[in-house]
Amino acid sequence: MRPELCFATLLVVAGPAVADPLFAPRQIAPHSYEGGWEHFVGGGVAAFDCNGDNLPELYAAGGENPAQLFLNRSDPGGDLAFDAVDSALSLTGVIGAYPLDIDSDGVMDLAILRVGENTLMRGLGNCAFAPFEGIGFQTDARWTTAFSATWEAGQTLPTLAFGNYVDRSDPEGPFEACDVNHLYRPEGDSYTPPLPLAPGFCALSMLFTDWGRQGRADLRVSNDRHYYVRGGEEQMWAMEPEPRLYGPQDGWNSHQLWGMGIASRDLDGDGLSEVYLTSMGDQRLQALSEGADGPSYLDAPYESGATAHRPYTGGDGRPSTGWHAVFGDVDNDGWADLFVAKGNVEQMPGSAMEDPNNLLMGSPEGRFTEAGLQAGVASLHRSRGAALADMNGDGLLDLAVLNRHMPLELYQNVTPGAGAWLLVDVIQAGPNRNAVGAFVELRIADRTWTQEITVGGGHAGGVAGALHFGLGDAETAEIRVIWPDGESGDWQPVEVNQRLTLAR
Repeated sequence: MRPELCFATLLVVAGPAVADPLFAPRQIAPHSYEGGWEHFVGGGVAAFDCNGDNLPELYAAGGENPAQLFLNRSDPGGDLAFDAVDSALSLTGVIGAYPLDIDSDGVMDLAILRVGENTLMRGLGNCAFAPFEGIGFQTDARWTTAFSATWEAGQTLPTLAFGNYVDRSDPEGPFEACDVNHLYRPEGDSYTPPLPLAPGFCALSMLFTDWGRQGRADLRVSNDRHYYVRGGEEQMWAMEPEPRLYGPQDGWNSHQLWGMGIASRDLDGDGLSEVYLTSMGDQRLQALSEGADGPSYLDAPYESGATAHRPYTGGDGRPSTGWHAVFGDVDNDGWADLFVAKGNVEQMPGSAMEDPNNLLMGSPEGRFTEAGLQAGVASLHRSRGAALADMNGDGLLDLAVLNRHMPLELYQNVTPGAGAWLLVDVIQAGPNRNAVGAFVELRIADRTWTQEITVGGGHAGGVAGALHFGLGDAETAEIRVIWPDGESGDWQPVEVNQRLTLAR
């Protein structure tokens, strides 16, 4: 990364996209995220295929309401359609959930975050689930608001990180009462007791990422300044045999913010991911410093168009509150766009009550331009979690948004004249079937797109399944996988506008 080049390009006015993004609302059974102060945060959505038809189901947290599984009944390429069903996932106290194949059997499982005991649910096929047994997972009744997972070298099971918010048992709380976080590392086919990651500063998002392509995923943690009050900051843990916090001696720059969510994507084609952090007030787009030996990140300037710090419609000029963030190319022009779910925590008078969600459109020059209102996704509800995924297999990324006190919203991407695309599944035999930690590289002429396969980030929910690439007016491309152990696959020619599987 050369930030003096990257950030300089962010100052240039954006050029036209292939098409103006457009989303159409679709009906879905009413479901909302409810509850008292323990559910002011959370409200995540998971998207994953649990019945093998290559169309993702949705699982939405409910807080004090039972969480809801929605089966995808969409016709391929047709209108979005989902059925709400009762299942073993209909739990209360759910903050959010992340899909991953824990036992590498080819069926997606779920890590469910709760106010109370967290739950690992094993996928049994045909969207049936049961609690995992026999893997030694121990949990207690905390307030869990963040999660990420990765596979460390030589392990059969994934390493799991759970981020805990305020310690509800602390009589001096809630301020300056942030709980410790927990790291679960496996030994063989079961987990050891959780290792505390302390200090904790009220984590609301976590992401294991190989930030410098050094061959090891470290754990980034985004923390809520509202409760740590002083002494806290954003964190990154070096995943050494004994995990340690990166500090100034490693190049880590101290950042303090009301951290809510994390999104990560290589935006400038150098193979290293930029990071987007949501917050109360300004959102932060950060890039790795040129020549950095450690995780030294710098903020992009205001002119990047990424701060999204105040509402752009609705008439409320107070600062925004960002929650879930996710990159994705919604118009398939070849440049990553960014969706941010927004909404007041509850009744915070210094923050906007009418706070529209953002759809920030990327461009070749690196500048983001707001298109949420024109695209039809500028909801003024108290949004929390979201899922951006191709839900009907037509190559366009659709959107589901979970709201506090208001119904879940479903939007079908109907962008006219969108560009070419690819959906890419990556699998390997043995543990870590979905190659978490791999990098998928796609190139056309002298440009390369890179996506890292991760589990975590966002706010309280994530998407599992095929990676989506928007490719503009391309007709062919080349693609390869850098596998989690560092082995590089061969470049393979591919035609666009298809779903394909890259198997090791």
